[in-house]
Amino acid sequence: MTRKLFGTDGVRGRANTYPMTAEMALKLGQAAGRFFRRDGSNAHRVVIGKDTRLSGYMLENALTAGLTSTGMNVLLLGPVPTPAVGFLTKSMRADLGVMISASHNPHHDNGIKFFGPDGFKLSDEAEIEIEAMVAGDIAPAQPQNIGRAKRIDDALGRYVEYAKTTFPAGLRLDGLKVVIDCANGAAYKAAPLVLWELGAEVIPVGVAPNGTNINDKCGSTHTQTAAEAVVAHGAHVGISLDGDADRVMILDEHGLVADGDQIMALFAARWADDGRLKGGTLVATVMSNLGLERFLGGRGLRLERTNVGDRYVVEAMRRGGWNLGGEQSGHIVMTDYATTGDGLLAGLQFLAEMARTGQAASTLIQQFDTVPQILKNVRFEAGKAPLEVETVQAVIRANEARIAGKGRILIRKSGTEPLIRVMAECEDEAMLADVVGEIVRAVEAAV
Repeated sequence: MTRKLFGTDGVRGRANTYPMTAEMALKLGQAAGRFFRRDGSNAHRVVIGKDTRLSGYMLENALTAGLTSTGMNVLLLGPVPTPAVGFLTKSMRADLGVMISASHNPHHDNGIKFFGPDGFKLSDEAEIEIEAMVAGDIAPAQPQNIGRAKRIDDALGRYVEYAKTTFPAGLRLDGLKVVIDCANGAAYKAAPLVLWELGAEVIPVGVAPNGTNINDKCGSTHTQTAAEAVVAHGAHVGISLDGDADRVMILDEHGLVADGDQIMALFAARWADDGRLKGGTLVATVMSNLGLERFLGGRGLRLERTNVGDRYVVEAMRRGGWNLGGEQSGHIVMTDYATTGDGLLAGLQFLAEMARTGQAASTLIQQFDTVPQILKNVRFEAGKAPLEVETVQAVIRANEARIAGKGRILIRKSGTEPLIRVMAECEDEAMLADVVGEIVRAVEAAV
């Protein structure tokens, strides 16, 4: 079966528009409930978290109705980071975890992500089965077996306490001035609190959510806000999260940004020195810079590449027994600590390196020289398939031949937005710009 509802990170779309409607959330709740309650017993439970989007209220209520109608007991966490849902699903012995979020997307989008009882995101196979159930008839529970719903008031506190345990016991953040940009999103309470309790002087940014300002000119996709705060306050470092706090960008004392590749390089080198990097391998996607691969190779380490999407990184890590991976976009997955990308925990590991070494953030964020890379996005209308147009394919083939041996091209359809992403790397910057420009123009003409 071809997946229509689920993308690379759950179901996502514009709120109150298919598939992000209350009706579809109800059906997804019913299907997921029936999928995890096959034995008919009434002891099953599901945790539901959300970010700060206005539409989260609507989807939370609809999911709760669908899940309880099949006999699942629902535990409502309120606004918490996505990794907190993974952690609490396992910690609370739940059969299912649900996060309502569209991550780094604007407020008018929303999404639904599912976690299994082990705290990891569901496999493609499980999502396909749930999607098939949405299209069919779902048997409701008998009246006496309808589930209950309960709000968990201390969910945030549980995550805060766990987050602090991942920071080295012998270190503190005393004397460090830290800007934390929470993107007006799910970590707006948790992240500043964790940093403050570890001793940092905290300068919070993006901590006044109103339902419509999540990721709005702040957060990991708009680091200028955090950079300005770092410079204005003379901070030692900035940590910029996205709306559901599973991504992070680190900013040095000058406001310069390190993406996920540089952060992963630092962690991989440090963990390898300590004998902690399992299999001498870092897992990253096809989007990660060639410079990262060269950096690792120079240290006798290897880079395992996957398709784009942190779920595919995690799946490869679990198959290979590796414990560090992530994405250039800022997902940093450390399975010693979390089941998914966790921006706050990654930020804490970076701060631990600052505290341990006494080095400035500007020294730590520059681990390798990047190979020139250009990424451009072309938006298209639903129902169109520009990459299947022959003229586009011809332009791509011609430019792949042109850049062969000098760099690489990666063109793909986004799994979370109606975008065609055109990325290329090449030491020859003039050729790089020309190659990307030609492909982008061809795609634009097709859409």
